[in-house]
This record gives sequence, C-alpha cells and structure tokens, in this order.
Amino acid sequence: MMPNRGDDPENSAEDLPALHKLESPTGSPPSASLSRLIELENCVSNLSLAHEIVVNRDFRFKPNGPPTDSLEGRVTEIVHRAFWDCLRQQLNRDPPDYSHAMVLLQEVKTLLGSLLLPGHVRLRAELDEVLDMDLIKQEVSQGALDLNRLAEYVINTMSSLCAPVRDPEVRALRQLQGPVELFRGIFRVLGLMKIDLVNFTVQSLRPHLMQQAVQYERAKFQQILDKDPASLDNTVAWLQAAASEELSAVSSSPVSAMAILNRAYMHLLRWRPLDQKYPETMLMDRTRLDSLGEQVQRLVLEASVLLVTSAQCSPAVWSLQGFVGKLRQSVTALLEGSHTSEGDLKRVLLSVAEKVIQTVNDVQCCQETTQQSEEIRVILKGQIEALWKVNNPVRVLVGERVQGFLQAMLQGGPPKRSPELASPLRLLSAELAELGRAFGQIVHYNRSVFGPFYAPILRRALFPPAEPETGDDQR
Repeated sequence: MMPNRGDDPENSAEDLPALHKLESPTGSPPSASLSRLIELENCVSNLSLAHEIVVNRDFRFKPNGPPTDSLEGRVTEIVHRAFWDCLRQQLNRDPPDYSHAMVLLQEVKTLLGSLLLPGHVRLRAELDEVLDMDLIKQEVSQGALDLNRLAEYVINTMSSLCAPVRDPEVRALRQLQGPVELFRGIFRVLGLMKIDLVNFTVQSLRPHLMQQAVQYERAKFQQILDKDPASLDNTVAWLQAAASEELSAVSSSPVSAMAILNRAYMHLLRWRPLDQKYPETMLMDRTRLDSLGEQVQRLVLEASVLLVTSAQCSPAVWSLQGFVGKLRQSVTALLEGSHTSEGDLKRVLLSVAEKVIQTVNDVQCCQETTQQSEEIRVILKGQIEALWKVNNPVRVLVGERVQGFLQAMLQGGPPKRSPELASPLRLLSAELAELGRAFGQIVHYNRSVFGPFYAPILRRALFPPAEPETGDDQR
C-alpha cells in the first residue's frame, strides 16, 4: 500500500471487501526476466517507503482511490454499484439469500480482528462468540438471522476501537437504514480505521526505524545495484559534472571531494531537466528538492524587488514603521508560484511593479512627504519588470548571496555570519535559515546513506586513471 494524496473517503475503494488480484495470468508463470523486474520493483518500493517514513515527519497512509472524475473513477463507481445492487437483490428475495451476506460477515469479522491488539483478550473472545460463522449458518438455515442485531454489535465494537477522529463517522452508521447501506458504511469506516492503525504503528515505530534507516537504505540500494548495475549511471554523470565545474573554478588550490559533493547538491536546487537525467540516489527526495528550489527562486525574486525598491525609495519612507512589512507581504503574495514560466513571471512582475509604486505613493500621501517624480517611477517600474531575466545583475547578485548562505550551511551547520547584503536580504533571514535547515537535513542524510557509493566516483574524478592511484575502485 502506497500513500495517495487524494483522500476522498466517500469514493474510496474501502467500501468494498478486499478483492485479491492474480499475480500473473493462469497457466503463464512469470519469465525469469519478469521475475527479476518484479524483484527490482519490490526493492525500489520498499526503499522508497522506508525513506519516506524516516525523512517525512508528516507521512501518512491515505485511502487509495481514483479521482471520481477520471475514467478509472467512473468504472470503479459502476463496479461498486453493481456489487451492492447484487447484494440488495439477494436480500430482497423470498426467502432472502444470505450467501453473499455470509461472505461479507466473515470479512467484517476478519477486519475487526485485525484491529485488535494482543491485550484485547475479552474483545477477541466476544467477537468469536457473536460472529460465530457456524452459528450464523444455523440461523440462516432456520430463517432466524437478525442482520440488524449483528450490525449493532459491529458498530458498538468499532466505536470502542476507533480513534477519536472517527467518532462522527461511526455515529453516522447508526443512522443508516437497510442492511446494504449498513454493510457499505461499515466497510468504508473499517477501511479508514485500518489505515489509522497503520499510521499509528508507523509513528510508534519511527524512532526505532531511524536508528536502522541508514544501514537499511544502503543495503537495499546495494541490492538494486546488484540486480541492475546501470542504476548508478546518472549519479556518476551528476558528480562528474560537478567535479569538472569545481576543478575549473578552483585551479590554484587542491579540490576536496566534499566541495565537489556540495556543489553537486547545490545543482539540485536549480536543476534543468534538459541538461541530464536526475541522479538515482536523489530520486526519493526529488519532490522535496524541487519544492526547495522553487522557494529559493521566490526568495531571490522577493529580495531583488525589495533591493531595487529600497534603492529608488527615499530613506524617510523606507524607514517608516510597518512600511517594509506591508510592502513585503504584497510582493510575497504576488510572487507566489510566479516562477513556473517566463511569461507568467513577466506578467506577475508587472503587477508587482504597479503594486510597489502604489504602496509607496499611498505612504507618501499619508505622511504628506514629497511624491516620487515620474522619472523615478518609470525607473523603478522598469527595474522590477527586468527581474524576469535570469542574467539580471540584481537577481544574479542576490542569487549568489543566497547560494553562498546555503552552501555555508552545508559545510558546517549554520554560518557564523549572514551573507553581507543590504537589509532586504536580511529581512528574509528567517526564511533562508529554515530553507537551509530543510536542505541540510536532506543532504546530510543522503550523504550518510550513499557516501560509500559516492566515494569511488569522486576518487576517479579527482585522480583520473592516467594518474597514479592506490587501490582498486569498485562501485
């Protein structure tokens, strides 16, 4: 079971009992290559799941259901409706046909049993007594089966076992009329309760998992590498590119492996997919790194706008209490998500320029200070609009300061002093520190897990085969 961001309990597949799918078509055993591929996929899946549990404190399993407006969602809805309509038809016969209902009762008993802890001895004995399938079969044969009584017991048991967050949903089951609606509601809520128990177990085990996480992930990746030796090719290219840049940038002094690795990590915050494929060892953190990269670009743009504004704005206005905070709030809101394309950024920066000029004029009117000249307004507007260019001098300067700040955090924790820049960047120091902390956590953990795989690649980059080198490098 993998996490699904679309948590929609009403349309979840949990309102049906578990349906097991075949591993392969009957009479067609998997070939050796397919078996190898399945093993590799399982290794990757287990590695990804373990990594997500360890690094993501907010990790939760969620019901796995397709979007209702998708083809899969519509087909699922049709299948579910047919499933429950079939049960309704059986129960409406005279006499009722309970064959289908018996299977569902057994499934309910199994699900309730899976929610019980070892200490629930009395509840387990009670469950076996009330949902005694042999006894229920006798009641069916004698026409004495009372589904409402069994449903009431099931709901009461669910109420005693569920997390407080599920209390309203369990109470709502008591309002349902008819056995089909009761069965459907019970299966849906039981599915949610099972996920709650899994999430509780994961959070309880998380401290213990973290103690073993580095060794586990390293061993799993080695298994992947044994099955597919090409699983490190993109990582090799990524580190070699960083090594070439570092060697070119620092020609007069020795280059360290750590400097190359830090440069490689910094590249991930401004990754251009057209350049090369993403390194395999970083794939599990790509979503987090892409999000951090977007935050970096937004902070650079925000600081650039504030820097340009402070240069063109009179000191009397800039130093007014609350002015910078109000200006920054407006700029931040407008820049949110604006980095997705050049066209969007151009349009947003035009709005930012107009908002900045309006804010400055409003403050000057309230303070009865001298209004900005038309020439200053045109210059300020033009400078803000020009920030869409990647090579804009102000944007490049601020970007270098931000990159330096983050790189300093990678080299040895928080830097002893903030980057030397005008006050606009210092206004963002809290956001930069939080961003650097999150980036540093990803980097340090990745380095702990995959350091042994990086070492021979970095040695080959620093000491090419043409030069004397001791020891044999093995991937």
